[in-house]
Amino acid sequence: MRRTRAFAAAAVAAAFFLSGCGLSSGDDAGAGGSNDPIDGEVKGDITFATLALKPTFDDYINGLIEKFEAQHPGTNVTWVDLPFQGAQEKITNDAQAGTLPDVVNLNPNFAQKLEKQGVFVDMETNAADVKDSFVPGAWDAFKVPGQAGSYGLPWYLTSEITMYNKDLFAQAGMPDAAPPKTIDELLTQAEKISTAGKGRFYGWHPALENTFVPNLAKLGVPLLNDDASKWTFNTPEAVQYVTRLRDLYASKAIAPDWLTQDHAKETEAYSAGRVALFPSGPNFLKVVGQNAPAVAKATGVAPQIASADGTTNMSVMGLLVPKKSKNPATALEFAKFVSNAENQLAFAKIVTILPSTSDSLKDPYFTQVDAADPTAQARRISAEQIAKAQNLTPVQWDDRTKALVIGKVQLAVKGDLDPKAALDQAVDEANKLLAR
Repeated sequence: MRRTRAFAAAAVAAAFFLSGCGLSSGDDAGAGGSNDPIDGEVKGDITFATLALKPTFDDYINGLIEKFEAQHPGTNVTWVDLPFQGAQEKITNDAQAGTLPDVVNLNPNFAQKLEKQGVFVDMETNAADVKDSFVPGAWDAFKVPGQAGSYGLPWYLTSEITMYNKDLFAQAGMPDAAPPKTIDELLTQAEKISTAGKGRFYGWHPALENTFVPNLAKLGVPLLNDDASKWTFNTPEAVQYVTRLRDLYASKAIAPDWLTQDHAKETEAYSAGRVALFPSGPNFLKVVGQNAPAVAKATGVAPQIASADGTTNMSVMGLLVPKKSKNPATALEFAKFVSNAENQLAFAKIVTILPSTSDSLKDPYFTQVDAADPTAQARRISAEQIAKAQNLTPVQWDDRTKALVIGKVQLAVKGDLDPKAALDQAVDEANKLLAR
C-alpha cells in the first residue's frame, strides 16, 4: 500500500508539477551540439536523474543499473533522484548551464520548452532501431509541432478509465445502464443521475482544470493551429460544450462548490459516495479502496470516455538525453535499456502504470485478468485503449494559460459571462501569453 501511494503521488506530481517550468525569455538555455547520429563505445560514467522515486523504488532502479553495468563492462551509472522541492529551479538552471544529467526523466510538457531550444538528442535519428517498439501516441508525445524529430524515449504511461458507482446508478433508476462512452453520453447521464440525487448525490464532478482541454479535444475541437502558434478552441462545438455545462450548473446537476475544485476534490467526492461517475487513473481504485471500502465494492470499471473515433487520452513520462552529455553513446544505450519491453513490464507489475512498449502490453498480466477484480479489469481496459491513445493536452497548456482559460469558463458556467464571449476572450488572452 505504501508503495502504491508513493508512486501515485510521484506520477501525478511528475505529470503536472513540471508543466509550469520555463526558461528565461530569449535565453539559449545551453542548446548546442548537432543532430548527427551518436557514435561511440558504450563505456564510462553517466548520471541518471529521476523525480521522487527514492526510496520506494530503490530495489527496482538499482537492479536496472546493476544489470546494465553487467551487460556493458566498463560502464558506471550514478542514480540521482530529485525531490519535488527545488526540482523546477534545478532542472532549469542545469539546462541553462548545459549541465543536465546524461539521462533525465521528464514529461512532454516541460521537455518541449527545452526541446525547442535544441537541448536534447533527436531520437528519430538516434533511436530509429527501437521506435517501432513503442505505442505510436507515446512516441509522438515528444515531437515539437513544426519541427522535425522526436526528443524522448517514452517510459511509463497512465491512461484513465471510467469508474462508476453501481449503487448510485440503481438509486437513479439506471441499474442496467452502461457507463458513458462519449462526452455527450456523460453529460446526459450526469443530468439524469443528479436529478434523481436531489442534492444527495450527483452524476459527475467537472474538475474543470483537469478535464476541460481533453474533453474539447475528444469533441473534435482544434485546440491549436497547425504550427501550434495560436490557440483556436473558440469553435461552435466548444461553445456548445460550455453552454451545456452552464445549463447543468443552473439546474443544480453540478454541485455549486465543485466548479472551482480539482481532481483531488473529485476523488474525495467519489470516495464519499456523492458522485456516480469518476473518470480517473486505475491507481485511484486503490485510493478509493483504502478510504471507502463500501464505495469500492460498488464500483464498476469501463473504458475511458473517448472521441467519436475512439481516441483516448494518456499522460506520458520519458527519458531524454541532452546533446551536451559527456558520454552520449552510453546515455542513449541506457535510456533504451530502461525503456525496453522487458524492463517496462517489470516496472508495471510493481505499480499501477502502463508500459509504453507494445510487446509489454500483450503480456498475460494485461490480457488475462480476473473478471471479479476491478483493479485487474481496469488494468486490462487501460492497456487495450492505449493503442489509440494520444497526449491530448498540448504542452502550451501551462499553469498561466490554464488559470486564465478556466477562469473565463467558470464565469460562463456560473452564468456571469456568455459562453461564446468567454471562449473568445480566453483565446485572445491565451494567445497573448503564447506570443511571449
